[in-house]
Amino acid sequence: MVFNERLRQLRQGKGITQTQAAQGIGITNRNYQRLEADGSIPSYQSLLAIADFFDVSVDYLMGRTDKKEINR
Repeated sequence: MVFNERLRQLRQGKGITQTQAAQGIGITNRNYQRLEADGSIPSYQSLLAIADFFDVSVDYLMGRTDKKEINR
């Protein structure tokens, strides 16, 4: 699945741990681990928080585009 792979790449690119990412997004560490490990689908609120935290578009996270930029 594209989502969990991109999530892992974004976290590693930022040089932070899963725990730090979970705290920044506002979810539990275990929920974050599931998102990276088995491709669990985040809630709408979590998806937006992830996109904001990593400063990428939701479309990028979901594999709809390879462009990380956010259209605002």
